[in-house]
Amino acid sequence: MFSFLLVIIYVAFISLGLPDSLVGSAWPVMHSELGVPVSYAGIITMIIACGTIVSSLLSDRLTRKLGAGLVTAFSVFLTALALFGFSVSDSFLLLCLWAIPYGLGAGAVDAALNNYVALHYASRHMSWLHCFWGVGAAVSPYIMSFCLTGGYGWHNGYRVVSIVQIVLTVILFISLPLWKRGNTDHMQHAELDKEVSSKPLSFAQIIRMKGVPLVLVTFFSYCALEQTAMLWASSYLVQHRGVDVSIAARFASLFCLGITAGRFLCGFIADKIGDKLVIQLGILVSLIGIIFVALPLETTLLAMLVLIITGLGCAPTYPAIIHSTPFNFGRENSQGIIGIQMASAYVGTTFMPPLFGFLASAVDISIFPLYLSFFAILMLIMSERLNKIVAKKYASSRK
Repeated sequence: MFSFLLVIIYVAFISLGLPDSLVGSAWPVMHSELGVPVSYAGIITMIIACGTIVSSLLSDRLTRKLGAGLVTAFSVFLTALALFGFSVSDSFLLLCLWAIPYGLGAGAVDAALNNYVALHYASRHMSWLHCFWGVGAAVSPYIMSFCLTGGYGWHNGYRVVSIVQIVLTVILFISLPLWKRGNTDHMQHAELDKEVSSKPLSFAQIIRMKGVPLVLVTFFSYCALEQTAMLWASSYLVQHRGVDVSIAARFASLFCLGITAGRFLCGFIADKIGDKLVIQLGILVSLIGIIFVALPLETTLLAMLVLIITGLGCAPTYPAIIHSTPFNFGRENSQGIIGIQMASAYVGTTFMPPLFGFLASAVDISIFPLYLSFFAILMLIMSERLNKIVAKKYASSRK
């Protein structure tokens, strides 16, 4: 039964990625049909981001009251409803209204699922699950592309993905009893329920916990680095390296390939070397990749290929930070902390790539590697300071 639940969770992680790429892939057609400027995509994505931040901050209370299974099922239903709403909308205002449940569903399910996996499963599953998120994020643009090129329109693209989400919602509601019967390699589920059944922590209580601000900055920095690289790598290659637009787009996508492949490969070693070393190695590999991107290499091909190295370094960092949260701060606190981590991640994802765009236009796009290096170094410093705090805590507990 527990293995079957794991399969469902893997499918749920694919569903997490499905909505994330839809707006970007469909917007070139959507904005012209709706009669709004291209820039209005930022309004929709900002509303979605605000919804994810709010629901992430509320995830601790929701999960403690309803359970991870019900929160996951209801959140997926909410995103399915929002996607269906997109599919029947014929005005920009309606899209903005449907973007609210779009974001609210995404944030709650992200925090609930990540905490459940961190508590109940080994580190390798966290890495592979986030690899499956990449599968979902990669599949949805193909669905939208098929509908657009086939003459079915962007409405049907959203409708197809909403149907997939509805089917998954039904499966999740049917599987709810399994979420209560599962156990973990380290402790029985009944004992775990007792341990995490304390009252939800307030935002102020969590922030005051030693080490929490450090992990939030680490998470923020990772997402700032990842999303900036995903958004601006092609522009950097074209404008600073003089690479052809079509070639640059193809090679910049290798950064995402590096993340997906890296998470798959990391799953085979994560349990053996531990979350701490995985995070350290990931950040260092990312930094090496960024340095190579910055070097004035004569071979443009090499400059583009090192984006894969940067992606490989990014791959294990996000899932390993989440999986280490119960160990670093206690199982009873992990849901609240992971919820705020998710909110911190969305802040980094939402605001840091546009900030780079502003800096690039004010200075020059050649600062791209420098900007990424800042967040990689900040991430390394914060994570190492956190490691020292955790080490001292466990050393004092043994005395």
